[in-house]
Amino acid sequence: MRTLFQAACSGKIVKNSLRIALVVGSILNLVNQGGAIMAGTGISWIHVALNYFVPYCVASYSAAKNELTPRGNQ
Repeated sequence: MRTLFQAACSGKIVKNSLRIALVVGSILNLVNQGGAIMAGTGISWIHVALNYFVPYCVASYSAAKNELTPRGNQ
């Protein structure tokens, strides 16, 4: 039986999660640090990283959980 981690590391899930993280992370960075970016002042690089990492984790977990969920007769 595949584990959740194995499913999350599959090529299809990684590729889709990266695309989602790129879009959502960019939007979050504009919302959370847009003023600092526009003003040219310092930004928090740890927050930049987290704004991409968290959506990646959520998308990966959701896709892997969905892939491992048994399908019943519908």
